[in-house]
Amino acid sequence: MKFLKASNPYSLNKSTYVKLRWIAYIGQLIAIFFVQFILNYKFNYFTCTSIILLSILTNLYLHFKIKDNQLSNLVSTIYLSYDILQLGILFFLTGGISNPFIFLIIVPAVFSSQYLNIYSSVLLVLLIILILILLSFFYFDLPHPGNLHFHAPDYYMYAIPISIITGLIFLVYFGVKFGEETRIRQKAYDKIQELMAKENELISLGGQAAAAAHSLGTPLSTILLTVSELKKELGDNNKISKDLDLLVSQSNRCREILKKLTMNPKINDGFLESNLELYDYLNEIINSYKEISNKKFIFNTENYKNHLKTSKSAEIIYGLRNFIGNANKYSKNKIEVFLKSNNRDTEIVIKDDGPGFPKDLIEKDKLGEPYIRTTNPEHISKYGLGLGTFIGKTLLEKNYANIIFKNSNHSGGGAQVIIRWKNKDLSLI
Repeated sequence: MKFLKASNPYSLNKSTYVKLRWIAYIGQLIAIFFVQFILNYKFNYFTCTSIILLSILTNLYLHFKIKDNQLSNLVSTIYLSYDILQLGILFFLTGGISNPFIFLIIVPAVFSSQYLNIYSSVLLVLLIILILILLSFFYFDLPHPGNLHFHAPDYYMYAIPISIITGLIFLVYFGVKFGEETRIRQKAYDKIQELMAKENELISLGGQAAAAAHSLGTPLSTILLTVSELKKELGDNNKISKDLDLLVSQSNRCREILKKLTMNPKINDGFLESNLELYDYLNEIINSYKEISNKKFIFNTENYKNHLKTSKSAEIIYGLRNFIGNANKYSKNKIEVFLKSNNRDTEIVIKDDGPGFPKDLIEKDKLGEPYIRTTNPEHISKYGLGLGTFIGKTLLEKNYANIIFKNSNHSGGGAQVIIRWKNKDLSLI
């Protein structure tokens, strides 16, 4: 099955954005009506109301005329730029920098930093900075009662845009960083879903093949019985006897092929096991690698005392196979797998005699993060981007496991992956 690529990560959900704009416009109208009709302060009431009504028209157009559920990066940037300009004009008419709601002008840029690309965020930040500078020098007075006029020292008025710009840059920077990390993780999680879908498909096909083999066993037995009876009756006819012998041999061949498709050829109605021990998982995975690898696998179960069974899990199978596969990939000659358990814990230790994990990633506790690479130039070509480790770690942690990565202290070196479960958690799987 071929999976489609993920949709464009830089976009805004139209429905959410439209609702947020409605909230903003309703709040603006309430503030204007309150100042005009409740407080009776005089200001450019008609102009402000006209600007808000024009913005409402743009929101209606966005809601009814633009059919895309996800607004592209370009369209989103245009609309957010309009929102910044609209707020800038309203603040120009109502006190400029001294307006107590001036901080709201940074909201579109912070919103952009989470959902749009960095170029859009930089553009919006520059637009906001330009507007804040203009509002520091050009604006109508803040609405006020009678002759009472709000006035602050110049140094304080200049400090307001500086503080807002500082907060703007700080919030947008972290918004961009967190947004990028979220997108990277989402991409990695999409990869997990793709791999698990393939894994489930293979398991499903295996189950169907086993079911087919199990179901076809009875008809094949009937065919063989019928052929045997015919051979007894028509055995004197050499030509027919040869044909019957051919039927018997081909039927037996079909039975052997179907047996290979079953998960366990000896079972009858219960051909699919519902509960397995970790020993079964590991033994199956290790045997599969022995068939394709010329390296030495050692499976040690001397300290395996508590034989807990769990429901068969594609996630556990894939997670364990991923770490054992990595050990096989990076080892020189030998892979050791230890299965240990007692009344409280169950632990799997996977060791190899390879180069070990990159020291800089272990020291920074970065192992298990997606799309990371060692900074050591000597090792860059040896290691990937950590996606496999992330997938294995995530799948096992979803099933209550605790994962520890470390390098071996022995002279031969090598990497160690320790996978540990509490028995009470393992029984929940």
